[in-house]
Amino acid sequence: MLRQPSGSDIIQPDQAFFNDLNGELGDKGFLVTSTEDLFHWARTGSLWWMTFGLACCAVEMIHVNMPRYDLERFGAAPRASPRQSDVMIVAGTLCNKMAPALRKVYDQMSEPKYVISMGSCANGGGYYHYSYSVVRGCDRIVPVDIYVPGCPPTAEALLYGIMQLQRKIRRVGTIER
Repeated sequence: MLRQPSGSDIIQPDQAFFNDLNGELGDKGFLVTSTEDLFHWARTGSLWWMTFGLACCAVEMIHVNMPRYDLERFGAAPRASPRQSDVMIVAGTLCNKMAPALRKVYDQMSEPKYVISMGSCANGGGYYHYSYSVVRGCDRIVPVDIYVPGCPPTAEALLYGIMQLQRKIRRVGTIER
């Protein structure tokens, strides 16, 4: 039986950011910002991600798109083509034969591009770490921005990882990349 999420279980967008925004609007009635800050804000609300699902964790990526979590309300929408996406979620065991394909897909993504490593296998090889055919972490092939731990990580953990990526983009920016 499924239980309804209570008020504390529901993950909400970054409240501190919206509280600051509402406070400034309430004081002045308008916002004063730079073009660069406007670009960072727009980038955080329009993350187009693609999946590079290799194993079990890919099922949790499907869960995060379903109505219970509704990833699109956070400004992240799935795309099928690497040329249309700017975030790649790598989930599962990366073997040596698949590593060139991962790099090729990463190179086809539009700039600025980000990578989320999801699960123990993608983060460091996981259960298969000592196998001769396993890459011990996808960060040896592509630069990783956010690591989501777990075997498999829950949909909430992936959602939290995407929110952390949005905070990172807001803090670091995209123009300098």
